[in-house]
Formats: sequence, structure tokens, C-alpha cells
Amino acid sequence: MARRRYTPKLKAQVVLEVLGGEKTPGQVAKAYGVHPNSVQLWRRRFVDRAPEVFAEETTVKEYERRIRDLEQLLGKKEVEIALLKNFLGRSG
Repeated sequence: MARRRYTPKLKAQVVLEVLGGEKTPGQVAKAYGVHPNSVQLWRRRFVDRAPEVFAEETTVKEYERRIRDLEQLLGKKEVEIALLKNFLGRSG
């Protein structure tokens, strides 16, 4: 028997419905034709990873700062290379 695949959108919809609290996880699972264990697994994964959603802003800022630092370093190295080429061209 082939394993059914569910889209991330459907999983999120199921989990949000469970978290809404109007239906039990079993009722939501039955309504979507999903195994209750899958619903619980998705809910647990969703809740465990929720902090990552809010951490993205910090991560992006860290990457932007790192890119800026690397661009500055690259600029310095380009100047050093140009100076060395100029020096070697004169002494040769």
C-alpha cells in the first residue's frame, strides 16, 4: 500500500484547525481523511518549530551583516591586488 503524501498547506490547515480547539484532533483527522497519529505528529512539529518563524528576522539580519563584511573584505583585497600588480609592474 502506497503512503499518501500531503501538501505543506494541507498540513498547516489541519494543525491550525486542531490548535483552534473547536474540534478534537480525532475529529479533524476524520474530516480530512488523515490518520490521527499524523495529525499529532504535524501538530507537535508545528509547535516545536514555531520559534523559528520569529527567528527568521534575526537570521536574515545576521546574513546581511555577514555579506556586508565580506563585501568590504573583498574590496580591500581588490585594492591590495591592484597595489601589488602596480608595484610588481614598476620593479620588473
